[in-house]
Formats: sequence, structure tokens, C-alpha cells
Amino acid sequence: MAIKAKKLQPAKIQAIAVVKDIFEGYNDYIFADYRGLTVEQITSLRKQLRDKDCEFKVVRNNFARVAFEQMDINSVAEYLAGPTAVALAKEDANEVAKILFDFAKEVPALKVKGAFIDKEIFDASKIEEYSKLPGRKQMIAMIMSTINAPIQKVAATLKAYVEKKEAEGEN
Repeated sequence: MAIKAKKLQPAKIQAIAVVKDIFEGYNDYIFADYRGLTVEQITSLRKQLRDKDCEFKVVRNNFARVAFEQMDINSVAEYLAGPTAVALAKEDANEVAKILFDFAKEVPALKVKGAFIDKEIFDASKIEEYSKLPGRKQMIAMIMSTINAPIQKVAATLKAYVEKKEAEGEN
């Protein structure tokens, strides 16, 4: 546990404000231990996450803890121990988690610690299960295809009936 200073220095207050401003722009947070990753690997991971409108930030644990406390997110302190990077997602956090776990399969040095998603704490095993679910856009596509299937069958049947009648009329 970090020792809290009685009086914070202005530079630290400003650094915490910057971290808080960054965090407030996102809804979901996934915490990972990046110890052992090379700069190239982190850059590659950041590029993959950027495609999902997500950022991967390495922050000082104390600054992040204070920023989360100021945002009334008090339950993430246990994930802010050791070298910690935070994947910040605006939406589709399960797709972001999927990217992290897929990357961790290729580079075992990356370890997902847990997450704060939809105002709920996820431990490492729960976030791994969550990453296996389809994303929001995939779910909508699945629902729409299910809704469209009967209509497509009716249209195809009617078209076949019209074509049959036209073929009978020509004979």
C-alpha cells in the first residue's frame, strides 16, 4: 500500500489532474502488468488497441489511484500494484479484452490483472470470460440477421411463386 503524503506538491497535483482528465474520457478500464514487454511489443499492442478507439496508458500507480478515487471509483486499488498499464475503452470493452488476451497468448509477459467495466469490478478470470462474448456491434448484427431471416424466406418464396406463374403463363 502506498504511503499518502500529508501535503502534495503542485507538480504531483497537476500530474494527477492530467491522469484524471485522460481517465474521464473513457468508460471502461482494464488493468495489465506489462513487465517484460519490449517497446516494440507495447507499440504493436497500442496500434491494435487504437483501431478499437482505445488507449493503453502506463501511469504511476499512486497518481492513478488518486485519480480513480476522485472519480469515485475506489475499488480498483488492488490492481494498481507493480508495473501497471491501463487499457482505456469507450465502448466494446470485451473486444479490447479480447485483443489483450490474444496478445498475451503471443507474448506471455503481458498479464491482465482485472478490470472496471460498466461500474463493476472484474477479476482476471472474469474478464477473460467476458472477452469471449461477442461485442455489441456483433450482437446487433446477429439480432438483425435473425429478424431478417423470416422476411427473406417469404420474399424468396413469393419471388419463386411469381416466376413459376410467369413460366406457366408463357407455355
